Amino acid sequence: MTASYQQQLQAKIDRITEQFSVFNPPALEVFQSPEQHYRMRAEFRIWHTENDIFYAMFERSEDNQQKKVIRIDDFPIADQNINQLMPVLLNELKADDVLSARLFEVHFLTTLHGETLVSLIYHRKLEENWEIKAKALAEKLNIKLIGRSRGQKFVLSDEYVVEELQVFERKFRYKQIESSFTQPNAQVCQKMLEWACSAAGSSKKDLLELYCGNGNFTLPLSLKFNRVLATELAKSSVYAAQWNIEQNHIDNIQVARLSAEEFTEAYTGKREFRRLMEANIDIKSYDFDTVFVDPPRAGIDDETLKLLQNFDRILYISCNPDTLYDNLNTLSKTHKILKFAMFDQFPYTHHVESGVLLEKI
Repeated sequence: MTASYQQQLQAKIDRITEQFSVFNPPALEVFQSPEQHYRMRAEFRIWHTENDIFYAMFERSEDNQQKKVIRIDDFPIADQNINQLMPVLLNELKADDVLSARLFEVHFLTTLHGETLVSLIYHRKLEENWEIKAKALAEKLNIKLIGRSRGQKFVLSDEYVVEELQVFERKFRYKQIESSFTQPNAQVCQKMLEWACSAAGSSKKDLLELYCGNGNFTLPLSLKFNRVLATELAKSSVYAAQWNIEQNHIDNIQVARLSAEEFTEAYTGKREFRRLMEANIDIKSYDFDTVFVDPPRAGIDDETLKLLQNFDRILYISCNPDTLYDNLNTLSKTHKILKFAMFDQFPYTHHVESGVLLEKI
């Protein structure tokens, strides 16, 4: 496995180095993943036969017309907590007709310190007897448990886990909600956070962050700036970010529930938002010198790119090298790349996470 991991890693390094050579970046910093047990999430179908049930995934044919059921007994890329729990949970489900009847999928979400949430998804209505049995199971296995079916959601204790990520000398606590986005590779995530903090340096001015999610980068970056204004549109992520800010006793962050496009409109005075007034956020009171962005796969829209070009420094984390490349075609007209990094968040896949620090020319 070591040889194949190093080979796929090298292929990514070669691809990224060649793709971005046109921008003349500095040497690529590479942050590799553990080769096994790195994924903190896993989702499986439950396959029912006449006398058995098992975890399953599908393998699609090259033409995408057919799919083959693959039985999964262990899952080496998933965290050890998930691998240890998988057979134990399955045996409990097999032994109970109420818990196993028309069970369709099982989703696992875990943390580096062992807190685990399991979602059981059904193709039937869940009754009171399911809830009684599920509570007993959660207690027995010391896990958090959620039951779902169409129009139903049973949360037996919490619908989140609390992760702790170490960034240099400090630990940060994060609420990670079951159905919300979180970084899947926690060990590489820690490296990303440390790289971002190092790249940010230290400033007496303020930081703008677009697409902040649950505050994953916001919390450690807040220690590097006077104040932080972070924006996020998804309500569940804003709620998690506020909880995380409170839990980590950080007092220089405000979160605005705006999309990147809406923030651009507010910042340029094109539109006023009641959401900003209700949250007591005065954009004009900020003195930004740096903007941090971690956009979705589609990258950054044209109007937001124009906004970014006004900042002295841009810290950009990207999950899609192709849209990063497109965005750099615009940003390189006003900025040069000072730092360039690759984080192997998704080993054994073609996906690449990268980071650039840009400074105004």
